[in-house]
Order: sequence, then structure tokens, then C-alpha cells
Amino acid sequence: MPSIKEKYDAQGFVIVPGLIPSEDTKELKEACNRAIKKTRNGEWPHRRTVGKQFPPFDNDNPDSWGVQHVMHPDLGEPAFAKWYTSDGLVGTAAQLLDCKEETLQMELFNLLINPESHDFALRWHRDDVREDATEEEERTALGIWTHGVQWNTALYTDSCLYVVPKSHKTPRSDGQRVHSMTQAPPKDPLDMPGAIQVTLQPGDTVIYNSNILHCGAYNSKHQRATLHGCMGDANGGSTRARNVLQHGLEWMQGDDFRQTLVNNPRGNKMLDLLIAMKESVQGEVGYSQSG
Repeated sequence: MPSIKEKYDAQGFVIVPGLIPSEDTKELKEACNRAIKKTRNGEWPHRRTVGKQFPPFDNDNPDSWGVQHVMHPDLGEPAFAKWYTSDGLVGTAAQLLDCKEETLQMELFNLLINPESHDFALRWHRDDVREDATEEEERTALGIWTHGVQWNTALYTDSCLYVVPKSHKTPRSDGQRVHSMTQAPPKDPLDMPGAIQVTLQPGDTVIYNSNILHCGAYNSKHQRATLHGCMGDANGGSTRARNVLQHGLEWMQGDDFRQTLVNNPRGNKMLDLLIAMKESVQGEVGYSQSG
């Protein structure tokens, strides 16, 4: 059987069960429930709003499809940082990136949830390649996108993610370009040539190259609480800066957040590497996508 790294390298994604220790599942579910409740009742302002696919997010719609910055000290949920820096998750990321655990930098950690009143979908996209990129621009961007992994970890059955396997290595075909050149979400994601639907059972994690062609479709009637984050290899320098910093991570440089990691040496080291990347970037990073 091929290893998870061989599958990841070949397909651009891999499903890994059991990255949350069984004794931590209850704690994470309870933390998610509190975070979702605060977001829905307006106590937590950092959210992904229905009608807005990419940052910067706004408050034009009261319905939400995501909770941002779940490690933020003001949210007060230490379970999230505990799991983000856990042996299982960090070890798997290092294995897939073929790097040492000591070079992994802290990046984003959010929560994907079902909207309450609206079905909602994201358009087909690559996280850090615009839809109007030429074939050559696309090929160049894919060539450098090897220093990070992104993941969805389902706490409940989740069939929201669609991907095009192997598209992390090759520019879009003419047919794929047609389906990804629009700002509108797809009526049926499986109309995209080569697309498949990814179904996760509770506890499963899909880890993927975020420049694989992918989209998400959210059903307001199906409960969703899916841990959504990314982690990078600091050896990539600033290649991931825009994708990460566009979400607004100034709070991660503050003393309050550092204090939450006082008993977490690994977390402190990962944060140091993120801050070093941030300080290496000159000027505004801008946004990867619009809409």
C-alpha cells in the first residue's frame, strides 16, 4: 500500500483518520459549540459571512459559514492551540512536507460551520492563484507551492469539500478553466471536469495542497463543525506570506496570545517562525482572491 505521503504527493490530498486523540474529542466538540454559539449571537466578531467567499470578510450578512481565529486569547478556548500543536497533527504535517518538526511555523486555525438560514457555496479556486492567471503564471505558482499543508478535520460527517485530484501539479485544462473563471459558485460542483466529492466521517482529516482545484458547498440543514487550518515549513521563506497574513494575524504577536502558550514550548517555537516570516515581508501583502 502506498504511504500517506505517496498518496498526498500523487493526488494532492490524503485522508487520515484518528489525528484527534479519543480523549480530546469531547473537549474539542465542547469548545466548538461555545465558539459557534458566540459567533451566531454576535459575541465573536471574527467570522466568515454568507455571501463573501474570501477575505476581507464583512458584516453584511448575519449568517456565518466560518469562525475565524479560534486560538485567539479573547475566545478563551485553549483546546484549539493544544490540538494544533499536538504530536499527531504536527508529526503528520512534517511527514507530508518532508521537513523537520522544528521548522514548522504556526499559521491559520479556523472553524467551518453550516450557515443557519442559507445554503452557500464557494467557487472553484486555488487558494493563492487567481482565476485569471495565465497557464504560465499558474505553472509557476504551482511549482513553488510545496511548503505548506491545509486540512479539514470533521467532528461530524462532512461532505462539503470537492477537489480535482492531481490538479496541484498541472495548469487547468480548457474545460476546467471555463468552470473556474467565474466569480459565481457552481450549481453542481461535479460539473467540473475531474472533480470528486470528499466525504469525511467524524474524526477523519483530509490534508491537501491548498493550490489543488477545490471548492466547498455548505448545506444549512446539515450540522457542520470542521476544524480548518494550515501549517507551513519555514524553509519556504515568504512564499506563503500572502495566503496566511491576509487574514489579519496581528493579534498573534501580542503578549496575551504568547501567554496562552507559556506551557507550550512547541507552540512558542512555531509562533516565533511565523513572526519571523511576517517581519521579512516588506509592504502590504494584499489578497489572494476577490469576492
